[in-house]
Amino acid sequence: MKGLRGVIGRVRGWRRGWHERSKLERIDLYTRLTLCSITWFFAVSWGLLPLGETLGAGPVAMALGGAFLAANIAQSVLSNRNLTPAFDAYRGTEPFPPGRLRLPVALQVLMTGLLVALAAVGGVKEQGLVLLVLDLPVAFLIPYVLIVPVRKFLLHSAAFSATVLGLLAAVGVPGGLLFGAVVSLVVVTLLVLVSARPSVWSLSVMWQAEEARDMQARLAVAEERLRFGRDMHDVLGRNLSVIALKSELAVELAQRGNPAAMDQMVEVQRIARASQQEVRDVVRGYREADLPTELMGAQGVLQAAGITCTVEGADGPAGIGAPAAVQAALGWVVRETATNVLRHGDPRHCWIRLARTRDAVVLEVENDGAGATRPLGGADGDDGGGGGSGLAGLRVRLGALGGSLSAGAVGDDLFRVTATVPLTARPDTNGRLAPSPEPSAAPSVLPEER
Repeated sequence: MKGLRGVIGRVRGWRRGWHERSKLERIDLYTRLTLCSITWFFAVSWGLLPLGETLGAGPVAMALGGAFLAANIAQSVLSNRNLTPAFDAYRGTEPFPPGRLRLPVALQVLMTGLLVALAAVGGVKEQGLVLLVLDLPVAFLIPYVLIVPVRKFLLHSAAFSATVLGLLAAVGVPGGLLFGAVVSLVVVTLLVLVSARPSVWSLSVMWQAEEARDMQARLAVAEERLRFGRDMHDVLGRNLSVIALKSELAVELAQRGNPAAMDQMVEVQRIARASQQEVRDVVRGYREADLPTELMGAQGVLQAAGITCTVEGADGPAGIGAPAAVQAALGWVVRETATNVLRHGDPRHCWIRLARTRDAVVLEVENDGAGATRPLGGADGDDGGGGGSGLAGLRVRLGALGGSLSAGAVGDDLFRVTATVPLTARPDTNGRLAPSPEPSAAPSVLPEER
């Protein structure tokens, strides 16, 4: 009773394990079991049944038949064990260990010699001999066809077939049986080739597709992390700079006993709370930069830091009249460049200019004091802060719109950032910005081009 319960428990475990596998894992297991079962099907049918003739052919024939059967079983076991390494070798995940072929080759030579000896002593005759020839190479060929190229497999199979036929002819096997042996060897070679290799090829393609899907998912996650990092940098960079600036100002005012220090700290508190809300919005994926708001914010922050900021073109078609997607993209540029003007160099003046061409809006942010400024974006697109997103993040953001961004020194004292966004840019289906494939019907106006 306990034994029966144990068997039922194992069956349930196998069934549960089968249902827990993915569809691809089930196909993989099915393919492997099918190839393993082919080996035993040949060994039990065409490899065993003809050996019944040896029972009445004398002790020598019986001994040869028993030895052939034992070698055939051993070869089938080794074939099943070598199947998994052969799968890995075919897929290119791991090379097949050459040492694992030594014993199968030795057994194949032994089985061939035993078959020729059986034919010589008359242990098997006519159809029985043809069936044994048909079974002879199956167990060895199934893993071997996955290890070597097709051309090499066919050449080795042809050489083996010629050797077997030559030995059978040498012991006096008649021509009719030799022809049957030739047909058997050709059939079994092609059968193994068209059954094993295409099955494993299909399985390999499916695994590659699965790995590609996994890689695509990982890349999507990595891209989203980069986007989130850029947004966090863009959102917090300017606000933290303002908080630091106003905190320093409040400390100086407090040291002088100026009551305006309290007003500065109240402003710091307001900015900190606003930053908290902005971070929440970024996490939710709802926040987009607003160009008019960013222009006013940049002008106010820079002026609070003692930097004269002039904004040109914001009230014209290039600013308010531009599509919302274009304004959102340029809002990020204004935010990032204003942050970097505060962080780097010793600027006194900053100019922000908006202009509209026939099919794009151009934003220029220019500041003096570039002689002491670390290059924005540097060689690798970093903002000079040791790991921030900076201009590299802006280039990625604008590149998704079909836009561009350039930055560099102008003369000895000026630094200029120029962003160009096509008027056809629009949000994609995921709510992010992407270029529109449709042509824009917006009129080409604005005299403020540089």
